[in-house]
Amino acid sequence: MIPFSILDLSPIVEGGTAAQALARSLDLARHAEKWGYLRFWVAEHHNMPGIASAATAVVIGHVAAGTKTLRVGSGGIMLPNHAPLAVAEQFGTLESLFPGRIDLGLGRAPGTDPVAARALRRGRTETADTFPQDVMELQAYFRPSAPGQALRAVPGAGLTVPIWLLGSNLFSAQLAAAFGLPFAFASHFAPDLLGEALEVYRNEFRPSASLGKPYAMAAIAAYAADTDAQALRLFTSLQQSFVNLRRGTPGPLPPPVDSMEGRWSDFERAGVTQAFREAIVGSPATVKRGIAEFVRRTHVDELMVTAAIFGHEARLKSFEIVAQSRSAD
Repeated sequence: MIPFSILDLSPIVEGGTAAQALARSLDLARHAEKWGYLRFWVAEHHNMPGIASAATAVVIGHVAAGTKTLRVGSGGIMLPNHAPLAVAEQFGTLESLFPGRIDLGLGRAPGTDPVAARALRRGRTETADTFPQDVMELQAYFRPSAPGQALRAVPGAGLTVPIWLLGSNLFSAQLAAAFGLPFAFASHFAPDLLGEALEVYRNEFRPSASLGKPYAMAAIAAYAADTDAQALRLFTSLQQSFVNLRRGTPGPLPPPVDSMEGRWSDFERAGVTQAFREAIVGSPATVKRGIAEFVRRTHVDELMVTAAIFGHEARLKSFEIVAQSRSAD
């Protein structure tokens, strides 16, 4: 079976705090290390009351310091929000502190609303349109410094920090292929172009100094419990949260409910169903079958799972069940 990894947004639950969310992320990472997960990535989102991972590099350091072998990284850093030099220095520092364990996943979306994006950028001209140039600049900072070089990343220069390109469209797939970089597709919330993006990436891939052949990862939501009904109930927290986001009223992660009836319109229900159609929700047997079918259909080299679950113990149990689904029958 292919490697499994985790994408975590450090969810802040209703009645909870960011401090609790970050502590629970570290606890999950420690369990994930024991369960055999390969990576633990955190995502950059801003101005979101239900997400505690805005200072992504800081959270990566927190998780890496509390684990021993788990690869820890960004899924991802939203590069238009940052100067490439600053990112190189941050991740050069992380690699210096935790050698051989740091990944740098890059996205070109803002990871926030337009108001917060303006506040983050403060007049900087970088946008999604300059993403390819920004990636190349960032790559250059990790190369060994040349004599007389006027600008260098310290730490950063000469360090090996794997760069991934993330996306939910064909542009990111094409760019990852052209640069010879590993590619991660966001099918956990935007599955429409999954098959086409993987095909484009594999067909157009050009080997690079860092990667000789295509390496594709896909992210999916996975909610597991003792029974299908229990897992479906856990899943309602994400459904409610997504509806609130679409209504323009994001907030902390709500507790699960017995039924979504009366909590969404038919249009909202259709939107949630579409966004999470690749989600795997159910008992251990259901999850095992669902993951096997997804991997067979997509031929991904690695699977990244995510789950915004209200109760911490239920969250741990869900990820443990997913890890156990890797075992042979």
